[in-house]
Amino acid sequence: MRVSKKTEKLKRIKNEIISLEESPLYAYRTKNNYFPVIGEGNHDADLMLIGEAPGKNEAETGRPFCGRAGKILDELLRNAGIDREDIYITNVIKDRPPKNRDPLPEEIDVYASFLDRQIEIIEPSLIVTLGRFASNYILQKYGFGEKFAISKINGKIYKKEGLNLKIIPVFHPAASIYSPERKKDLVTGFNKISRLLNK
Repeated sequence: MRVSKKTEKLKRIKNEIISLEESPLYAYRTKNNYFPVIGEGNHDADLMLIGEAPGKNEAETGRPFCGRAGKILDELLRNAGIDREDIYITNVIKDRPPKNRDPLPEEIDVYASFLDRQIEIIEPSLIVTLGRFASNYILQKYGFGEKFAISKINGKIYKKEGLNLKIIPVFHPAASIYSPERKKDLVTGFNKISRLLNK
């Protein structure tokens, strides 16, 4: 079976990240026998979900959103009628930061170019950012400003003029673990995402 050009390009990104010794997280990954988490899903997806960074479960398997937050994400997708196999899921940071701490600016600098390339290759018409770090990076990248409070922008639709692209920031699924209010916000947000996809 012939491998598509998109798949070839995404594989190149994967190989570069695997051997990314200049990353500040490379030593931590190799010491713990973790995998980098590149992304997975449909390479022709209309919807791309972007999280912050892998957690422990993700780093142990190399798969994005496969832990507790992943179960919540799966439920949100299912309830909104979105098939996980139809979308592409990745993170800004491709390696797990120690103790699930917030990513550092220099870590975002190292990994962001890989995310930029993934977006160029997949060409989604809708990007959904999960949580503060992903939202701030993507909104800044597309010229909407920087340093947003996620509570102020959750569920808002940003349209990039000249590009067939909409961006919707939502809370990270993990935010709903301790807050039923956040779960309601996420359900509303994912229903909006579903409506946009089915227009």
